[in-house]
Amino acid sequence: MNSQIMGLRVAGIVFGLMALAQLLRLIIQPAVIVAGHLLPLWPSVLAFLILVSLCFWLLQLTHTHT
Repeated sequence: MNSQIMGLRVAGIVFGLMALAQLLRLIIQPAVIVAGHLLPLWPSVLAFLILVSLCFWLLQLTHTHT
């Protein structure tokens, strides 16, 4: 297996795990306080959408090159 394809797969899996973490934050809705301010949930929605898109894009790239 090509090391570049393996790298794309690993990066895609990492992005997928990060997306799952953001989804879990949206489901559980914990109170996240940064410097005394409550962090809203909308950044997690944005992060989830971006991370899922990157995950699928990278994994799609590995399937087109094999």
